[in-house]
Amino acid sequence: MPQNNQPPAWETLDRDLNRLSRLEMASMYASRPLIGVGASLVFVTVAALAAAVLSGGTPQSLVVIVAAAFGAYMALNIGANDVANNMGPAVGANALSMVGAIAIAAICESAGALLAGGDVVSTISKGIVAPESFIDARVFIWAMMAALLSAAIWVNLATWIGAPVSTTHAVVGGVMGAGIAAAGLTAVNWGSMSAIAASWVISPLLGGIIAAAMLAFIKWKIIYVEDKIAAARKWVPVLIGLMSAAFGAYLALKGLKHVMKITMPLALLIGAVAGVAFGFISVPLIRRQSVGLENRNRSLKVLFRLPLIISAALLSFAHGANDVANAVGPLAAVVYAHDSAGVAGEVSIPIWVMVIGAVGISVGLMLFGPKLIGMVGNQITKLNPMRAYCVALSAAVTVIAASALGLPVSSTHIAVGGVFGVGFFREWYMSRRGFSEGAPMPRQERARRKLVRRSHFMTIVAAWVITVPAAAVLSACCFMVLQAIG
Repeated sequence: MPQNNQPPAWETLDRDLNRLSRLEMASMYASRPLIGVGASLVFVTVAALAAAVLSGGTPQSLVVIVAAAFGAYMALNIGANDVANNMGPAVGANALSMVGAIAIAAICESAGALLAGGDVVSTISKGIVAPESFIDARVFIWAMMAALLSAAIWVNLATWIGAPVSTTHAVVGGVMGAGIAAAGLTAVNWGSMSAIAASWVISPLLGGIIAAAMLAFIKWKIIYVEDKIAAARKWVPVLIGLMSAAFGAYLALKGLKHVMKITMPLALLIGAVAGVAFGFISVPLIRRQSVGLENRNRSLKVLFRLPLIISAALLSFAHGANDVANAVGPLAAVVYAHDSAGVAGEVSIPIWVMVIGAVGISVGLMLFGPKLIGMVGNQITKLNPMRAYCVALSAAVTVIAASALGLPVSSTHIAVGGVFGVGFFREWYMSRRGFSEGAPMPRQERARRKLVRRSHFMTIVAAWVITVPAAAVLSACCFMVLQAIG
């Protein structure tokens, strides 16, 4: 018998082993989602145990323990859903790998939450419900716990269907629903709710318009010129300076307020200084990077990659500073009401509560973030470093403009609106270009060449519209269940 021929017994064994290997691989693939769920349960349990130790572990502190578990659950969902808006464009443009994006986001989100997250937060979600509307501290505690739980459930469902939604709006809806269930319609500040409803339209429109305008500028000044590299040497430092100015002003508002009083004019001045400084610093760096590059669009991507990565990191820092309150604000209110037997609109947040929010966001990002990062970065429209940079820049500029005007906007809506703006602008530009070249396309071909996937567009917009009412209904139900149990 030839040596390369195996005996029948060995052939049978090989077939059996192959079947077992395929079965093992299928089992591992099927059980992969359960790993994330199990790790999440471990984190929620650890948060509850930490709350039990720090609150004394008495039967009276059970409410704080349960609230800590709800806050940890909410933080996990913020990391799974919201952070994708900051890192998705960079990953979609291939400026960052998925692993690199998650590592940078986890570090920057935690740093933003712990360093600039704030020691005083409006726990009644920006005046949505008046604290004096609650008859006693116990009812207030049930309302805050219901708001946390309902917001977390809704964001979890949105992540499962692949829709990036505003966690801020989810918390607002949760507080509103619990407030109505606890104290009636008169407890809600309907003026604030009207402003938040207006932000459903304002946020994505502002983000989309600014991103489209930035992309139009890049096409006009850099891409569609004879010497692309020379144009990039001139204009990329200007764009970097603009980005630095926007982030400098925003981070001054968020971070320096703990050290000194920061007004909007002072923040804008700090941003202007940062923009000029980093713009000048980037001139020799861009010149050095551009040496030897060919005069083609592909070469321009190299010059935008590093600014895009830095902008994504800064967006994550700003998001951690801003949105950690969505997880820990109501939790801090519960801790305060439990310890003082009173109700307050603003309370100091204990450090252990901030740690739960910061760590929870990072853990949720690592376990469940890739799904939404892929959605925002790849599945809505095709991004490259220039387009993704326009999205990041529009997010920073829009947040600053909205803060100056006093408009309540959503960072999630701004970032995703920027992605839509870039995609729809490219659709419009390509259709105009084809028309000007005298080559009109049939309707079927124009439909096939849509650069924004309409199915994702409709899913995301529908999720945005129903976030507040859905979270409100869930919260009212959760409040009644918690009150009955309590």
